[in-house]
Amino acid sequence: MLSRRDFIKGGVALVSIGTTAQSLLKGAVAFAAQHEDATNPAAAGRILILVQLAGGNDGLNTVVPAGSGAYRSARKTLAIPEEAVLPLAEGYGLHPNLAGLKRAWDEGKLAVVRGVGYPNQDYSHFKSMAIWQAGDPELKLDHGWLGRTLEKLESEQHDPFLGFNIGSSTPAELETPAVSIPSVQDPADYGFKVRGKPADASEPRTRTLLKLYEQYPAQSPYGVLLETTVEAAVASSAALAEAARRYRPAVAYPETSFGGGLSLLAEAIVGGLGVRVGHITLGGFDTHANQAADHGELMQVLDEGLTAFQADLEAHGRADDVLVLTWSEFGRRVAENANGGTDHGASSVMFALGSRVRGGLFGDPPSLERLVDNGNLGYTTDFRRVYATVIEGWLGVPHEELLGARWEQLGFVAG
Repeated sequence: MLSRRDFIKGGVALVSIGTTAQSLLKGAVAFAAQHEDATNPAAAGRILILVQLAGGNDGLNTVVPAGSGAYRSARKTLAIPEEAVLPLAEGYGLHPNLAGLKRAWDEGKLAVVRGVGYPNQDYSHFKSMAIWQAGDPELKLDHGWLGRTLEKLESEQHDPFLGFNIGSSTPAELETPAVSIPSVQDPADYGFKVRGKPADASEPRTRTLLKLYEQYPAQSPYGVLLETTVEAAVASSAALAEAARRYRPAVAYPETSFGGGLSLLAEAIVGGLGVRVGHITLGGFDTHANQAADHGELMQVLDEGLTAFQADLEAHGRADDVLVLTWSEFGRRVAENANGGTDHGASSVMFALGSRVRGGLFGDPPSLERLVDNGNLGYTTDFRRVYATVIEGWLGVPHEELLGARWEQLGFVAG
């Protein structure tokens, strides 16, 4: 018979077993790992941090075709002044608020992938986001592209924070029934809870639940699951609390929710919690109006957060282990609208940041003279090529089965 301790040691993924078990966990999270494994720095390996720019980031004002007459003609008020653009190469440059990423470029730590998209672009936030999260424009593959990747990684590594999301719920790209993903916003608020409050053994409801838990026979249906759920919840919350106690950021993070989330990811990485994939979202990119101010502010938030994160990892000796990848569900239309903004578009840009990145421009630039779908940039780089690069080139997992086909990698990561 499978014992409770064997169940934990085996690293078997847990499933929800009803409202009682769900109430024991913050966010219905359950893990199958021991505390010692969860805090073992040697188990970390290479780490991917995925940054979602939610809403549809304007690639043209992020990586600017500085000298393009077509760009300036289409954007009479929104075009970034040529003298303000931070130069990269081939006539392209960064938004002026991306000074930290410009320094990373100069140091060879930033790769820019241009013209990223997919066939038959969908202009709905919901549908396009689902396509990117599944890694499949036809939405025929099961679960999220990183969820499928984590299933492969979990077969070799059993850590409660194998996948780690900053937020209140699991993003679709990380979803899989085989690996539980903790979603955390505040380490102080994460742990073993009853009715949303820290478990208090003196409280009557808590005493009743714990008594039921103690008396439930291990040989009964779900008995192993119940005890493992409780033990793993306690162990994982203890591991995160210990990491928080020991971690001291080496830099001052910006006082934004994005900066705070990146600091929490750094804490988990430096604390050796076994993270292989982390996820964080920066929202607000649906800039139909007032884009110049709003997008400029978002660029600053993105830049300051990622710059602090990279510097922190470097100071703690973990930068070589981490690759940051940005994505957004689509770009914006080339021409500005009457409200000082841009509407839903097609292809956009992605950043790959890290000490082991091969810096440079990747992917062909989309043509500003040959637009598609009534004024949009055509895509030149299928987003699945980027995914294949990070799945196989960075995380070391064969990508063909995970993406449903073989894709040519882009080579922006060192082997």
